[in-house]
Amino acid sequence: MRFCLILLALVSGCGRAEGPSSGETPVPDPLEPSPDPFVDVTAETGLDFVHVSGRSGQLYMVEMMGGGCAVLDYDNDGDLDLYLVQGHPLGPDGDSTPGGKPSPDRRDHRDRLYRNDLGARSDPARPLSFRDVTGASGIEARHYGMGAATGDYDNDGWVDLYVTNFGTNQLWHNNGNGSFSEVAAGAGVDDESWSVAASFFDYDRDGWLDLFVVNYVDFSLRGHRACYTTASARDYCGPDSYNSQPDRLYRNRGDGTFEDVTVDSKIVTAHSSGLGVVTADFDDDGWSDIYVANDNDRNFLWINRGDGTFAEEALVRGCAVNWAVETEASMGVEAGDLDGDGDLDVVAAHMDGQTNTLWANLGGGIFEDATRRSGLGKENFRHTTYAPVVLDFDNDGRLDMIAVNGAMQLFNLWNPAGDPHPLREPNQLYRNTGGGVFEEVTAASGAVFELSEVSRGGADGDLDNDGDRDLLYANIDGPARVLLNRVGNRHHWIGLRVMDASGRRDAHGSRVELVRPAGPPLVRRVGTDGSYASASDARVLFGLGDREEIRAVRVRWPDGHTEEWTDLPVDRYSVLHPGTGRPVENPSPRP
Repeated sequence: MRFCLILLALVSGCGRAEGPSSGETPVPDPLEPSPDPFVDVTAETGLDFVHVSGRSGQLYMVEMMGGGCAVLDYDNDGDLDLYLVQGHPLGPDGDSTPGGKPSPDRRDHRDRLYRNDLGARSDPARPLSFRDVTGASGIEARHYGMGAATGDYDNDGWVDLYVTNFGTNQLWHNNGNGSFSEVAAGAGVDDESWSVAASFFDYDRDGWLDLFVVNYVDFSLRGHRACYTTASARDYCGPDSYNSQPDRLYRNRGDGTFEDVTVDSKIVTAHSSGLGVVTADFDDDGWSDIYVANDNDRNFLWINRGDGTFAEEALVRGCAVNWAVETEASMGVEAGDLDGDGDLDVVAAHMDGQTNTLWANLGGGIFEDATRRSGLGKENFRHTTYAPVVLDFDNDGRLDMIAVNGAMQLFNLWNPAGDPHPLREPNQLYRNTGGGVFEEVTAASGAVFELSEVSRGGADGDLDNDGDRDLLYANIDGPARVLLNRVGNRHHWIGLRVMDASGRRDAHGSRVELVRPAGPPLVRRVGTDGSYASASDARVLFGLGDREEIRAVRVRWPDGHTEEWTDLPVDRYSVLHPGTGRPVENPSPRP
């Protein structure tokens, strides 16, 4: 009942600007009131992607893992386009081992790029729609796809795409004319390991985006093993059945190529079965760190020393294992200021019988397991979450979470009785009630959360540019889905695209702080990584609730200096460039 009252309050709110000004993106009138916070608009938008796992009855590990997705503005027209990774048929004589090339009969099984035809949307009545432009784009991604990372690695003003595969990874350079060219080998990033997640970030603060690639286990179809439950029933193998693979760090040389610095950076000193990655300045020293979610092993927190090297410190900093000193089946991972205290916390997704774990940052990159008091643990115990998607869905200023769920073993807590689709589960919505305490509101959130599918990667972004975050998620052997947010823009908001010193790309690694008339500042990070094998909207969006007034927006740029703006419009997107704000020598202390 309480959530229903909240939704009524949301849909009765208002807050729209009357006209565009320089450097801002106009937005349409809010949608008609809906009783549900999200609605499934997949069919009416024209998104027709259906994933193929290639199941052959052999219970190959790769067919259960599924893939991610990405939202990106590849054509620079002001709206977010979609990228979905695809699998293909698997068989004992298949060529799906790393480095293999798909046979001609798999020509329809490839990744897909969908163009958003929203444009600037000067006409509010224009519907959201997506058009398959894979052929025209030149993207020939025919390996068994796992995930996607986005970032403008050559600073030419056009976002590029890195695709991880069960097979050779691909780097798709955006040519700026609607087409892409595959350049992974020439750029030195054609990793042939089974890669799952990746992140573009500037670890050395030289103005060029570097690349971190998370690798899983040394699995091939020819090396497939039979695994069993304790009751001697066949099931999918876990990561302990195969050797783990080292992750990779590539330094951007600034000339279109990368140098493998895995050894020199000390990343080589620890490796496990990695599935998720998120990069952020967790210890608040001005340098981007790396958090890696490892499946059934302790997680890693690579602290950036600022000299080109990293130190793995998750255990001593309190975020390697849960409060019971147990490792968990970590898949996706996200970072955000979930408890509103001004620093970046970490939430990692786990399998049924465990809990999604929230590590609260106590300051300086020291963490404690806050799962039990957060409310994220108990309600997730029967589910397997692959992608934790952190977003402020109701624009009240607090970061909420969507758990994108799907089991990973045939015998699981959700469907123990021999369901014909035993991996399927419903997704979950958690509302942040303040201070990092969450309540599950799935039951009151409508039909989209009654769907039971095998979901994997999830990416969030403002697909219709109306001032709230929408959701794209991928399913195994099912359709990708677009969930449109119907309540967020009933509250006030401010949207920002934060650009780097080149003026051409998003300033990955920047810290953005919104100072309000009352209450502590809101903190967001600029980046596209996180979730499970997916890439989200790089723009920052602050929900303001019923308030229209803000005092300032402050940005700490990747080079360490801070600027602030005090005249930004509410209920609009604005673009921020270094040098256009007022320098702040000594930013206010954290609450």
